[in-house]
This record gives sequence, C-alpha cells and structure tokens, in this order.
Amino acid sequence: MWYPHVQQRWPNSFPSSLKMSEQLLARAGDTVAIASDHAGFELKAALLGELAGLGFKVLDLGPANTDSVDYPDYGNALAEAISSGKAKAGVAICGSGIGISIAVNRHKGLRAALVHDQANAALARQHNDANVVALGARSTSPETARGILKTFFTTEFEGGRHARRVGKLG
Repeated sequence: MWYPHVQQRWPNSFPSSLKMSEQLLARAGDTVAIASDHAGFELKAALLGELAGLGFKVLDLGPANTDSVDYPDYGNALAEAISSGKAKAGVAICGSGIGISIAVNRHKGLRAALVHDQANAALARQHNDANVVALGARSTSPETARGILKTFFTTEFEGGRHARRVGKLG
C-alpha cells in the first residue's frame, strides 16, 4: 500500500450497499434550486422552463436582473437551500462557472461540478455524486445547458468504489 495513513484518516463512512433506485439525485416533484450572478442571469432564465419540464419545483434564488452582483452571495444561498433541505439539488451559474462552484464547494456536504458537456454531467453524477451542477454562461449555450441538465438529473450515482471516494470528501 502506497499511503497507509490514508485508510486511517478516511474511514469508509459512506454506505456502498445503496440500491441504484435510491441513488437518483432528485425526482419529479422535488425542489431544485437555481442561482446565478449577473453574468449568468440570461442562461438561468433560459433554464427555468427546462427544470420545470423535468418535473421539478424550481426555487429561483436570483438575481432578478442583470445588475452587477457577487457570485459568492448566490453560491452561498444555493448551498444553504440544499443544506437546510429547502432543495434537493442545485444549478449554479456565473460567467465562467468557476467562481460560483468554488463558493458552493466551501459548504460541507455540497459537491458542485463545473460541467461543459453531457459526458461530464453523467460522470459528475455517476462517479462524484455531485448534487450541484455549475455552468459557465460565457462558454455554455442554452441548448448545451439543457442537455447537461437532462443528463445530470437523469443519471444515477453508481456507488461502489465511488461511494468510498465520495465519503472522503467530507
């Protein structure tokens, strides 16, 4: 074993025996939160209908227009909505997707994945059990973003060896 201290530091605390049916992130009727900064406002507005079309109740955390705002405030609000149980999952959008994903990932139990295509949306769910998908409004078209959302919310977490790794994220 290369790093024996790793096993001691990160006990296997995540149950790997979950059934696949229990590993879908959100189901029709569940609430999904969405938040952006000013740069992501238009993409956020374009995706509200897609989320509703997937059967989710949508909790729009703002902003309400393109006036300049700070992405950490909206990333933190999204993380709080999920942590408190007001939402089951989230969509975070800023100009690049980087800043807002960093803000979300500072919260315990939140796993935001910055995604640029459907293949990585699937991997974010299958391998990382991401509960927030982050998008860059300046690099992601509404059409691509719609495909990403559909893939992200219909892909199950695989569990198994991935569960052990996700458990180490805290």
